[in-house]
Amino acid sequence: QVQLVESGGGLVQPGGSLRLSCVVSGVTPDYYAIGWFRQAPGKEREGVSCISMSDGMTYYTDSVKGRFTLSRDNAKNTVYLQMNSLKPEDTAVYYCARHVGIGVPLIRYQYDAWGQGTQVTVSS
Repeated sequence: QVQLVESGGGLVQPGGSLRLSCVVSGVTPDYYAIGWFRQAPGKEREGVSCISMSDGMTYYTDSVKGRFTLSRDNAKNTVYLQMNSLKPEDTAVYYCARHVGIGVPLIRYQYDAWGQGTQVTVSS
């Protein structure tokens, strides 16, 4: 059984930075990706970025390109989401999730396991 645990959320001022972590435990397949999604109050959960754990391929949604950066540490089964130049509209609960297979999709139904989420609040 796979488990995903996020950490690193918090309160930050506009223009600030945070680094989120997602630790994956349990049995993992040879090919999988970790995606980050976020959900703001009253809004649908949206895909933010995704990284393939096998080859490091990444994908970012347009609203975070140039500000967010994904990295991975396969030895620790951990994915990091570095978030810079944060804006109030980045405020949301951030979730990491697992996609089994190749590619870096950001479609919710293609993910089979989810973490509990971590709150990110960008406010002055």
